[in-house]
Amino acid sequence: MYDEDDFLQLSGIQHFAFCRRQWALAYIELQWQENVRTVEGRLLHEKAHDPSVKEKRGELLVVRAMPVHSREMGVSGECDIVEFYSSKEGVSLSGREGRYIAVPVEYKKGKPKENDIDALQLTAQALCLEEMLCCDIPYGYLYYGETRHREKVEFTPVLREKVKDMFGEMHKYYRQRYTPKVKRSKSCNACSLKDICMPALNKDISVARYIEAKMKGEDAG
Repeated sequence: MYDEDDFLQLSGIQHFAFCRRQWALAYIELQWQENVRTVEGRLLHEKAHDPSVKEKRGELLVVRAMPVHSREMGVSGECDIVEFYSSKEGVSLSGREGRYIAVPVEYKKGKPKENDIDALQLTAQALCLEEMLCCDIPYGYLYYGETRHREKVEFTPVLREKVKDMFGEMHKYYRQRYTPKVKRSKSCNACSLKDICMPALNKDISVARYIEAKMKGEDAG
């Protein structure tokens, strides 16, 4: 079990799965730079993240920007939306009558991806909810702004184990303050941190050290 002071950001798993170096630059070296994609994605999430809004639609309760955490994985964050469906097989909720089944919904700007990056983030949210509510959550949904359509995600044992392994690796990197070397790929051109990462240099130095050396007129190598 992790202490709260050692919690990592849940949303970081998406960056980590996309590129371990990108995650380290943003979450360890605290380097960040927005591009059109990140701005559009943030605006879409802001529409979903209004914690003051709790909708009750018959047997359905919709909660936005729900804080979640897991001491087992050492992470905390927010679910864009959690839909609670009234069910005798569900769990009780504080301040609510009856029992409910939880279904997390994550909003994404673009369209479904060929990889499992988005599914990993949603699975991480489900694992947090399961730990907090003492329940089982078999599935959730990814809503894509470009297609305006929901994609159902089954939280398989493979996805669950991959999420836990990744968070374990992220904690290791964070404790060691380790930033992986550049591994150039076609994804580099679309990365918001391309100008900070400087993949063309392909040097095993931290960005913070490179910038500091350049400002002092030293050789960063």
